[in-house]
Amino acid sequence: QVQLVESGGGSVQAGASLRLSCAASGRTFSIYVMGWFRQAPGKEREFVAAIRLSDGDKYYADSVKGRFTISRDNAKNTVYLQMNSLKPEDTAVYYCAAGRTFTPRNVGYDYWGQGTQVTVSS
Repeated sequence: QVQLVESGGGSVQAGASLRLSCAASGRTFSIYVMGWFRQAPGKEREFVAAIRLSDGDKYYADSVKGRFTISRDNAKNTVYLQMNSLKPEDTAVYYCAAGRTFTPRNVGYDYWGQGTQVTVSS
């Protein structure tokens, strides 16, 4: 099993920045990809970004491209999501995910964190 713990959420004004962290523990050797998803009230969970742990290859949703940056620190088994120029529509619970497939589809991930709330006010 792999455990994922997110941190770094909060409430900010539009245009501000936040950095989310996701620390993985347990059988981390079994995961090849880590990603971030988000879910706003009344909406389905949607893909935000993913990173392949071996080579750092990244994949972003169009809605966050150019504003969000995903990165990893393999020594710490931690993935980060730097979120700049935040908009009210970025408000959601952000979930960290880990799995073996480099994909934007949530079914491709085997492990999920509990989520961290990000609220952006106008």
